[in-house]
Amino acid sequence: MNTLKLIWAHLRIGILSELQYRINFFIHSLETFIALGVGLTGLWLVFSHTTDLNGWARPELLMVMGVHILTGGLIWTTVTPNMQRLLGDIQEGTLDHALTKPADAQVLISVREFRLWELTDVTMGLIVIGVALYQLQFKVSLWQALAFVLALICGVVMLYSFWLILTSTAFWVIRVEELVNLFEGVYATGRWPVSLYPDWLRRGLTFLVPVAFAVTVPAEALTNRLTPQTLLGAGALAILMLALARFVWRRGLRAYSGASA
Repeated sequence: MNTLKLIWAHLRIGILSELQYRINFFIHSLETFIALGVGLTGLWLVFSHTTDLNGWARPELLMVMGVHILTGGLIWTTVTPNMQRLLGDIQEGTLDHALTKPADAQVLISVREFRLWELTDVTMGLIVIGVALYQLQFKVSLWQALAFVLALICGVVMLYSFWLILTSTAFWVIRVEELVNLFEGVYATGRWPVSLYPDWLRRGLTFLVPVAFAVTVPAEALTNRLTPQTLLGAGALAILMLALARFVWRRGLRAYSGASA
């Protein structure tokens, strides 16, 4: 209960802070529409030369794009700003403010920031998914809807865990910003199903940087491609990565020296 109160308190503070700069809503909305336009143009160019791409039809690839935008919106709204702040606190030695609070430090550093206007990506992603479902002309069954939600949760948990592991390396490595930029570049590959990539890259996007589980697997749930085995595997990997992130975080804290040290 205390954890939920903590999350709600920081959520309210984040929303109130964002509402002070409402012009950011229009700026980010413009960026979202431009990114969507670029993605749709790429999709149109591909299907002007073929009717399917490795077994994926145009509406199905539109579904992948929608899930990519949706998941990215969730990550940029909550995970990314908190990991960026954590990175700065570690490098500047100001993490003490979080460590001395009477709350679990990992929970606290994971909920301190909330970028309200990034939810425009979440909304746009849902709209694109809705258009893709309309073009596919079939109703989503209860199993598909449940599998999609579970796969999406697992994907977000994996990306959060990966972000925390990546950011926690700042306890030992001085320059981590390049790795953060690399992650954002790798996530961009999620605009397309991982099955389109070479085997070595597909494995990397599945087990090293879990883009496949964050984007392709939820899209498979809504296109009737997802198997129960894959969903169970996603759940198991999410739990494993969360435990690994917790371990790396706690090990990193042992190497941390605050500003007063």
